[in-house]
Amino acid sequence: MNLKREAKSKLALFSPAKLNLFFRVLAKREDGYHEIASLMQAISLGDILYFEKGDFDTLTSSDSSLSCDETNLIWRARALFREKTGLFFPVQIHVEKRIPVEAGLGGGSSNLATTLWALNELGGNIATEADLRQWAGTFSSDAPFFFSPGTAYCTGRGEKITALAPLSNRKLWLAKPEGGMSTPLVYRHCKPNACSSEDPKKLLEEHVYVNDLEAPAFALRNQLGQVKQDLLSLGFDCVVMTGSGSTFFCFGDVKTPKLDGVEMIPVTFLTRSENCWYNSRECEKMMSYGSTTLR
Repeated sequence: MNLKREAKSKLALFSPAKLNLFFRVLAKREDGYHEIASLMQAISLGDILYFEKGDFDTLTSSDSSLSCDETNLIWRARALFREKTGLFFPVQIHVEKRIPVEAGLGGGSSNLATTLWALNELGGNIATEADLRQWAGTFSSDAPFFFSPGTAYCTGRGEKITALAPLSNRKLWLAKPEGGMSTPLVYRHCKPNACSSEDPKKLLEEHVYVNDLEAPAFALRNQLGQVKQDLLSLGFDCVVMTGSGSTFFCFGDVKTPKLDGVEMIPVTFLTRSENCWYNSRECEKMMSYGSTTLR
């Protein structure tokens, strides 16, 4: 459903990270991608993206290491929206970066999806959610997920989305070791015939969490395997790497987990309603950002 709304001149949106609660690599495809099956979940860790119509296009970030040129998925989303809709209005964008890069948390894909949503709002909401979801898959296999209600079973290369009922929140921590992992590199070392044999539908039904990318990631960086063992020794019930790493998600009643060289971040599951974008309490406070200057 698409509700026409008056075009806005500026807005701030929460751009959530995601978890792959389970991740099965099923086969290598002829187009170079991998056939996967994954239970994906949006979480309360996220970036905040500011958008404002202006006289010219800009993209800035609180993280000086983030590339703000045409290679950034935000730039690509802006070009794609203009191509698909024929609408062209200069927009200034600023990224308050919170999601670690090369962490398996989908930060770039989330930024892409959030930008498409924002530009649609600024343009008068002329595209449907289905349009935006389809366009998002142009540059990212993960981006279409963010147009789900926040919990989804994802297949194909990740772009085929089956929305699921929200999961119950449990005590959940992210464990982010120092350094990141290159997604293309991890996939290059993944051998589907050596992956787990569990039926993804059974994993879904029984709430079993595994990740077929752990083995190649641990082979490339063996300290990740030790980090997982150290996290389990803290008393967590379940520790699994998300995506291609290097972040782990940890379930269990561990009050103040500490591990040298690992950032521990408490998070919760996040949901989204139709015709609304994701929100968080922090982002609600930031929505009245009239004093924020987009540079």
